[in-house]
Amino acid sequence: MQPEPGLPQRVTVYEVGPRDGLQAETDIIPANVKAELCRRLFAAGTRNLEITSFVPPAWIPQLADAAEVVASVDVPSGARSVALVPNLKGLQRAIDSGIREVAVVVSATESFAKANLNNTRAGAIDRAAEVIAAATADGIPVRGYVSMAFGDPWEGQVDTGIVVETAAALHQAGCRTVALGDTIGVATPGLTARVVEETLAAGVPVDNVALHLHDTYGQSLANVHAALRLGVAEFDASVGGLGRCPYAKGATGNLATEDLVWMLHGLGIDTGLDLAALAATTLWLSRVRGVKAPSNVAAALAAAGNDTFTQEATHA
Repeated sequence: MQPEPGLPQRVTVYEVGPRDGLQAETDIIPANVKAELCRRLFAAGTRNLEITSFVPPAWIPQLADAAEVVASVDVPSGARSVALVPNLKGLQRAIDSGIREVAVVVSATESFAKANLNNTRAGAIDRAAEVIAAATADGIPVRGYVSMAFGDPWEGQVDTGIVVETAAALHQAGCRTVALGDTIGVATPGLTARVVEETLAAGVPVDNVALHLHDTYGQSLANVHAALRLGVAEFDASVGGLGRCPYAKGATGNLATEDLVWMLHGLGIDTGLDLAALAATTLWLSRVRGVKAPSNVAAALAAAGNDTFTQEATHA
């Protein structure tokens, strides 16, 4: 461990594997396995978990069992269980299931808004604002995502001014956190720093900024480090690197939680997470699915022959 002066002493790792990870995988995982994944993540110290999404099943069949999963998982005291909702109907379904915190998503580009949100960029912001207002009135905190904040597969480079305008709109509408999303994994450290700096300059406090990174070009950890230097202390990650972006050829998915935690702990930054338990969870799920996870740290720890990982990975 070698701390670096000036970095946050503690970082919030916001786990998106059960939602953003599984919704992008091609196989449909049974509800009982999803629930067990969530339990294992909580047992590993996760206190910020995006558990599912209440979207129409026809849109994302992988998460059609959202209510069943929520009902099957006991949330530890002090932990967050968050669900993504696309509109007021999704919000009501989430509330009816017992969810008390939600997330909304908007786009920094017109192309992604049309392809993924079936809306215009402005329309998606307006719809998100409706959800934020309704949730807030019911005492439900809201997290906001700005997708395509660093690059777009149809439009290429994204106007930073529009990204900042979109992030500020979510903040002003009442989002507790605004997550800047590198949806196709094209950001580099300099671009990351620029977008974060301009977002902060627009009046979004650093404590309300998070990064949602994909590791398509292997730049996620470098981008995390660039943001840490600016005081950002919340990062999204997916256990085992679950997930992929259908809009980016060759995308390998979200930043792996284990890889992020390995780096943060190496910098002397507290996460409250048990790295061994996270790696064991990845190996367990890989065995259940019959799919190798892209997490470098989980693979390295397994190769080291640690008995704990081996036992956990083979325990269904």
